[in-house]
Amino acid sequence: MSKRFTLLAAAAVLALAAGAAAPLSAETMAEKTVNVGGAPMYPSKNIIQNAVNSKDHTTLVAAVKAAGLVDTLSGPGPFTVFAPTNEAFAKLPTGTVDNLLKPENKATLTKVLTYHVVPGRMTAANLMKAVKDGEGEAKLKTASGDWLIVKQAGPGKLTVTDAKGDVAMVTIGDVMQSNGVIHVIDTVLLPM
Repeated sequence: MSKRFTLLAAAAVLALAAGAAAPLSAETMAEKTVNVGGAPMYPSKNIIQNAVNSKDHTTLVAAVKAAGLVDTLSGPGPFTVFAPTNEAFAKLPTGTVDNLLKPENKATLTKVLTYHVVPGRMTAANLMKAVKDGEGEAKLKTASGDWLIVKQAGPGKLTVTDAKGDVAMVTIGDVMQSNGVIHVIDTVLLPM
């Protein structure tokens, strides 16, 4: 009798745990949904599935498509993406984006885009810790093989500096994705 009672109790605990897990998971995901470019970014979707809905990232999406990186950024990752807005691309010298989107410049475009991607999932808290551990800056190796420098720019604010010394401000952090995290930035980062 006690074995049967133990089995029933264990089954009841498992059933309760399974029943509680689904609503908690949905609630947690709903809490982390962030609006970017007028569209919700769902943690259950991947980077590409979310980015295509952001009105602020149409240039970035076009560039990712032109570089042939859609499958990569739809993959399992995880990836940390520093995602420049349309306004960030507009700050580049006139004609730069059009030139990069030409088929003959695919290798250069790919290098620029992968310079915005760091392997792994680095939340703002992870980045802040890395900055603290690095005594004021964190050096991150990008998917292109080059380096970015992250620094704290006041309470809860981060900047990202590229190889040329240009500084991007993280304007929206911790946009969680199923295959990583996006941090929206206001400047396009360029390798040397």
